[in-house]
Amino acid sequence: MEQRPPALIDLQRVSVMRGRHLALRDVTLRIEDGERVAILGPNGSGKSTLIKTITRECYPLARAGSHLSIFGLERWNVFELRTLLGIVSNDLAAAQRENTSGLEVVLSGFFASVGVGARVEISREMRARALHALERLDAGHLAARPLGEMSSGEGRRVLIARALVHEPRALLFDEPSTSLDLRAQRELRSVMSALARSGLGIVLVTHQLADVVPEIDRVVLLSAGGIAADGPKTAMLTEQRMSELFGVEVQMLERDGSYRLWDRLDQITERLAGKRENQR
Repeated sequence: MEQRPPALIDLQRVSVMRGRHLALRDVTLRIEDGERVAILGPNGSGKSTLIKTITRECYPLARAGSHLSIFGLERWNVFELRTLLGIVSNDLAAAQRENTSGLEVVLSGFFASVGVGARVEISREMRARALHALERLDAGHLAARPLGEMSSGEGRRVLIARALVHEPRALLFDEPSTSLDLRAQRELRSVMSALARSGLGIVLVTHQLADVVPEIDRVVLLSAGGIAADGPKTAMLTEQRMSELFGVEVQMLERDGSYRLWDRLDQITERLAGKRENQR
């Protein structure tokens, strides 16, 4: 019998406590190498805990049948993880210093640090790889620019280059559009699409339906710490499922593989307010 290749992420019956709260409950999820998957859920659904479990910031409860591996590894350190799975985190964006140059941000990916210390030795190869990661995202011109002088979109592009510096087999995006303006969100999604088309595995964790770029073909719905549904994007992204997931009646628009979501009650309220204004 032919053995299956190791999955990018393989969770079997994983449960995680945060304090006295069961943040993940009996989660079974397998994402294959090269897949492009979105994990979608409202705030409080367990998305952050899932990411922290993958990065070993949280640990599963020791239970019979529970299993967690990344590319077949059941144990790894942060440096091993970065060579397999690059992580683009909103928390990391907030931690950066404004006077740090774009190149220094990318170089810090080699050390899993915030910035590069004065005593850290940086090789020519590291510098070349960091510049290559920036160029790959059309961000070479940001190498010498301080973060404080970049737009939010430029800063996010630099963080993606940081995650790419190890040439990982996949990228994990953690709420990537948070704090970005509309233009920066559009640029971010364009970058995500290009990376997906290049063959890189993509795992997107978000509560923003608009972040689900056309190249993503599988969607996992997370609710109350468990998986509510998992399947092809077209089957998962329906008005009924989104209304159930977010707990409000929604209206959804799909165009060329991109999706937008509105609260139906807000729309009705706006229409009624407009009618009253017109009647005055």
